[in-house]
Amino acid sequence: MSLPEAEAGQQLTTPAGPAEWGSDVIAEQLRALGIPYMSLTPGSSYRGLHDSLVNHLGGQDPSMVLCLHEQHAVAVAHGYAKAAEQPMLVALHANVGLMNAAMAVYNAFCDRVPMLIVGANGPWDAAQRRPWIDWLHSSGDPGALIRQFVRWDDQPASVQASLESLVRGLQLTTSRPSAPVYVCLDVSVQEQPIEEATAPLPVDRFPAPVLAAPSPEVVARVSRLLRGAAAPVVLVGRVTRDPDAWGRRVRLAEAVGARVGTDLKVGSTFPTAHRLHLGQPGYMPDAELREALRDADVVLSLDWIDLGGTLRAAFGEEPVSATVVSCSADATLHNGWSKDHFELPVSDLNLDVHPDVLVEALLPSLEEHPPATTTASAGTAASAAEDLSDEITMATLGRALRQAVGEQEVCLARVPLGWASEEWPFAHPLDCLGADGGGGVGSGPGMTVGAALALRNEKRLVVGVLGDGDTLMGASALWTAANMGLPVLIVAANNGSFYNDEIHQGRVAARRDRPQENAWIGVRIDRPRPDLAEHVRGLGVDSHGPIRTLEELAGLLPRAVEYAQLGPVFVDVHVVRDAYQVG
Repeated sequence: MSLPEAEAGQQLTTPAGPAEWGSDVIAEQLRALGIPYMSLTPGSSYRGLHDSLVNHLGGQDPSMVLCLHEQHAVAVAHGYAKAAEQPMLVALHANVGLMNAAMAVYNAFCDRVPMLIVGANGPWDAAQRRPWIDWLHSSGDPGALIRQFVRWDDQPASVQASLESLVRGLQLTTSRPSAPVYVCLDVSVQEQPIEEATAPLPVDRFPAPVLAAPSPEVVARVSRLLRGAAAPVVLVGRVTRDPDAWGRRVRLAEAVGARVGTDLKVGSTFPTAHRLHLGQPGYMPDAELREALRDADVVLSLDWIDLGGTLRAAFGEEPVSATVVSCSADATLHNGWSKDHFELPVSDLNLDVHPDVLVEALLPSLEEHPPATTTASAGTAASAAEDLSDEITMATLGRALRQAVGEQEVCLARVPLGWASEEWPFAHPLDCLGADGGGGVGSGPGMTVGAALALRNEKRLVVGVLGDGDTLMGASALWTAANMGLPVLIVAANNGSFYNDEIHQGRVAARRDRPQENAWIGVRIDRPRPDLAEHVRGLGVDSHGPIRTLEELAGLLPRAVEYAQLGPVFVDVHVVRDAYQVG
């Protein structure tokens, strides 16, 4: 949506003419980057750039996506990147806006998504600072607040340097593995008059590096291992959403008869109803995946998140019996501050290449040979036993939602802990986008809105199934969906608790021989229980609920799916507190 459309009834007047101010030139460079949207919560430290985006560029290319909190501005860009596999721009005010946004930036970093964050600082020259407020909104090194969880940051001191920083930032954030970058613009640079216009740098002359291919010797070695394996297992982690790459992964598994494990943290990466798929994707490895790993003679990890922890879950303290091939370039982002490198995994062959590149390189040699036989059962998508209760469980919520969408193509932007994967098989890379990377509660609403923005012109309806704690922390992000008229359905799986911690408290009490019945204290969200639908309705979203029975749910969801094609719809569903594996 362009700015004039967003501000209904207001006519935008854009003066013609060349760039006159530093921020005009910077805005022209932002347009040249080819990124269509910039999410923001306005702030005075980039008032010059804001003016240039509106009154020099006309509020388009990039168009502004107004958010009510800096954390949401980043979460929207995060969800957009997961669906589009392209970066959004984010504008963050000074140090205070950056501090608000820090958790969301950490999520995006851990999730390895591209994002170009444009920050700002009060005047570096103290003589130019207004009394009081400019001092509070200036800092010596704003990038230090998030430097440990971005790929790169810079604080250019001139207009020309700002242009180069933005182009370098785009180049770096779109390199693999991807991660956010941060460019901080000084107020004085933005607001200085320029004597003559400076042309934007030609972005196509500064592309991201081409992904390196593995050597023929490495390809031959991995191919021999897979062809010679009696019980190979492939773990599919951080890969692209390219449908062709999806198809190549299926072909590889079929060529060698490999069982395939997937993970809800990264979303849909392999068809879960395929005869070679192991169990059901979750946030933790399930029993079928752990057993297959114990029986495997070769394990190929395609940038699997926490390979070491997954192998430990399967083998315990016993040595890993399989030959392990790890394919991941993720170590280039490991810095030691964050422990997102996880447990050090065994790997008999450690490949610093992108998984999609390796799979494509392997296929010719693997498909020269007849497909290997496999003992895999036909179809591993389990069907849950019928529940005759009228209470809503996570499983019956998933089943009812699946029935309501029918043949409609859906993108699950988020699903909560406890999601019943057996109720929703994945058959396309966009069927599910996975989690938020860093486990920061409150990201779900913004990420769902961002995914809806990325897919707004597609036939696929974006659906976010969120926990009530996640919804309450991030609900004001849904105002952005209402403001932009985005087609999206948000369902709150509301159990009236930060239930993950309720399980944790129960387990701690059990280990200490203390009363487990006290596990709810300081965790439940039910005294009083917030009216989520009323809260979201006040943000301008078509809201329904609370829904407490399966009969109510079955009656409402088909209409909610229909209405969500036209704009955001929210449904508050009270679910029972299911036991699940804690995160």
